[in-house]
Amino acid sequence: MALTDRDRSLLERCLARDSSGWRDFVDRFSGLFVHVIHHTAEARSVKLSPSDVDDLCAEIFLAFLANDFAILRRFKGESSLATYLAVISRRIVVREVISRRMAEAMGHVKSQTANVEMAHAGLNEFTRIENRELVQRMLEGLPEREANIIRQFHLEGRTYREIGERLGIPENSIGPTLARAREKLRHNLSGSIN
Repeated sequence: MALTDRDRSLLERCLARDSSGWRDFVDRFSGLFVHVIHHTAEARSVKLSPSDVDDLCAEIFLAFLANDFAILRRFKGESSLATYLAVISRRIVVREVISRRMAEAMGHVKSQTANVEMAHAGLNEFTRIENRELVQRMLEGLPEREANIIRQFHLEGRTYREIGERLGIPENSIGPTLARAREKLRHNLSGSIN
């Protein structure tokens, strides 16, 4: 489906920084973004609260506003605007879900009322570990099976079922293994800081 005249006009108004254009954009595509959030979370077996959905929707809108609407400026009109926005918003949601899983693995909890609460005091520099090399080094201290499960769940975003099938282990053993591995990571992390 090609770009419609309505969407072309809406896009032009947004890029021209027309405030009513941005309001119309938000009104037109909010439902699409909420649908993408729910669908992506369901596909990855992630439970979301209403505030999580609001946070993720805000992340999507912030991404579209970033760098003077850079994402919208890259749209070439080779598909419908809704299709393009759905693909981009899904990528944003997947990135955020993986980031949150990594934070949880490190003993952090992200919520609407508190940005990130630390498992141990004084670890602010570890609030968001996005450096894959650092994560890989931390995982090297774990037994191979536990590191592999942590990697697949938190870095690759796989479900318990997918991990169990890939590794040939019972699905119900994934949760306890993740809990033990997280505890070892927290212990190793706190020991290296002290």
